[in-house]
Amino acid sequence: MSDLTKHTRLALVGLLLVATSLTATAQTERTPDFHERYTLKQVVVLSRHNIRSPISGKRSTLKRITPHEWHRWSSAPSELSLRGGALETMMGQYFRKWLVGEGLMKENEIPAEGVMRFYANSMQRTIATAQYFSSGMLPVANVAIEHHCEVGRMDPVFNPQITDDNDDFKALAQRQIAAMGGERGMAGIGEKMAENYRLLEQVLDIEESVACKNGDTCRFRTDDAHVYLVKDREPGMGGSLRLACQAADALVLQYYEEPDAVKAAFGDTISIEDWEKISEIKDWYGDVLFTAPAVACQVARPLLLTMREELQTEGRRFTFLCGHDSNIGSVLAAIDAEDYSLPMTIEKKTPIGCKLVVEKWENAEGQVFVALNLVYQSTEQLRQMSLLDIDNPPVVFPIRLKGMETNADGLYGFEAFVQRFMPK
Repeated sequence: MSDLTKHTRLALVGLLLVATSLTATAQTERTPDFHERYTLKQVVVLSRHNIRSPISGKRSTLKRITPHEWHRWSSAPSELSLRGGALETMMGQYFRKWLVGEGLMKENEIPAEGVMRFYANSMQRTIATAQYFSSGMLPVANVAIEHHCEVGRMDPVFNPQITDDNDDFKALAQRQIAAMGGERGMAGIGEKMAENYRLLEQVLDIEESVACKNGDTCRFRTDDAHVYLVKDREPGMGGSLRLACQAADALVLQYYEEPDAVKAAFGDTISIEDWEKISEIKDWYGDVLFTAPAVACQVARPLLLTMREELQTEGRRFTFLCGHDSNIGSVLAAIDAEDYSLPMTIEKKTPIGCKLVVEKWENAEGQVFVALNLVYQSTEQLRQMSLLDIDNPPVVFPIRLKGMETNADGLYGFEAFVQRFMPK
């Protein structure tokens, strides 16, 4: 291990210790008299699945763009890995300790029908994530995970698809997407990624790949990204950003799964900052496809309605909805969340296994308020498989909403908050 790598890891450990105290304050300590004035009444979680394997078979794009061998995964392509299952169980155990401490559930509760709901998209990685989380949170309850389609088919509630592709919508959406690149539009987005692309090419050794030797891809271009919007399909993309995202996603997953960081980077010794640059390609890809306001309002509509209904369901104390990064990104864009960059993770927007957590609080006068946080395991916690508890919590990052004020305790009024979940 190089001195630079050692220094980076030590710095991360130090930051983690600082973040631990901050996260505990954010979700469990609050102000000294907070729990005298508020009672937790309900929690709704929208989760991204945990660590999965990429699609890297012999004929896959990933196999063709590097001469190196990808990590040998414990799971079939695109399915939850054993590490992902263990990490999700740890997260469920943390939620159990937190919710028991808040009085929302008993230590070994077997919830009555309708009190808790676990609902996942009908993909193996999302169903399995929900199952592992429930095992950690409710270890003796033997929770059945609700899913509505044949395994391997996208549930319409979680499928971020275009519902109306009329010309006015497409023109508006394309303008909003292009605006992300500034005056240069889509080319500007590619230019923002130029340094990231060069780093990715270096780690992949793409010039030695089959794709390059066959005259296909030796470099990621900055000027060829384009977005297409088709009714009843997810927003799609062509060009280098799509290909680079596939490679970056696989590398980040490999970094989480492979204990040897040098091996995860195919023999390169790269810094945490470099891993952030690789991951940033994924963030840009997700933002371009799912966070333009016109697009987000369409693709997030089913989940917005589901979350709103859950928050207003009589007797419901806990809801766990398990989907994908596109679901969290589009929901946050649709409810007009302020831009953010997450600490303690190389994925700055929707880290693997992260949870968008809505906490519903009631004061002594019967007034209802809401806190909104992203909860996730730090990169170090993921790689080290750190056990989570109240003293070593995951990172809790408060999400702010544009145009909506909080009270002195950082809480939103409930009625105004749920209006954000009415599709526009």
